[in-house]
Amino acid sequence: MPSYALLVEYDGTGLVGWQRQPNGLSVQQVIEEAASHLNAGVAPLATASGRTDAGVHAEGQVVQLAVSAELPPVRLRAALDFHTRPHRIAIRGAAFAAEGWSPRFSAVQRHYRYRVLNRAAKPALEEGRVWHVPLPLDAGAMHAAAQLLLGRHDFSAYRAASCQAESPLRTLERLDVVRVGEEVQILASARSFLHHQVRNLVGTLHEVGLRRRPVEWPRAVLDGRDRRAGGQTAPPQGLTFLRVDFPEPPEWS
Repeated sequence: MPSYALLVEYDGTGLVGWQRQPNGLSVQQVIEEAASHLNAGVAPLATASGRTDAGVHAEGQVVQLAVSAELPPVRLRAALDFHTRPHRIAIRGAAFAAEGWSPRFSAVQRHYRYRVLNRAAKPALEEGRVWHVPLPLDAGAMHAAAQLLLGRHDFSAYRAASCQAESPLRTLERLDVVRVGEEVQILASARSFLHHQVRNLVGTLHEVGLRRRPVEWPRAVLDGRDRRAGGQTAPPQGLTFLRVDFPEPPEWS
């Protein structure tokens, strides 16, 4: 049975996240049910490079599944893209998966972007895609604070209470804060992230941006290893899983 890699884009609004849940519709369920049309009516297991939460979006999620119908990747892509309708989930590319390849364990870097709409007026066109913060944010101070968090640390202060990772140790390779017009964007890269890590980092940097806390405060929170000492968990709609890097990336069709 051939195994395929998929490049997937989705709007997480109204979905319960990547993983199947007892209640609500997940991205995983939509893709597996679409793939059942190519697998003798049986929904195959789809695994992803990252489990996004409810309301979180993706531009370059990578998924693996095996189906009984051996199709060229370009035809598989088109068929799956058709069967995911009417959901806002697009199959952007497909490729044969190499033996032993895994979208989760073969990944060497994952990249996220968090968008904050920083203006007085609420969003209209971008509703559900940004966190609206009407008070002015100091992006320069947020960026300076973010640089103090880079490297390998115990990120207990920035993980969700429900996080199931065995270790809180993570290596944060990038955490940049930039202003792009009316938006403040936070760009984060690491091999792997803890549950809610990016959203908790954003919520804590938000306090610095409002000048309620000094630049050094997020690092003090990190060193204290107490989630209760940090800022809020930023809402999910501003977060997008941008892409995942592999040593030998699939050749998408």
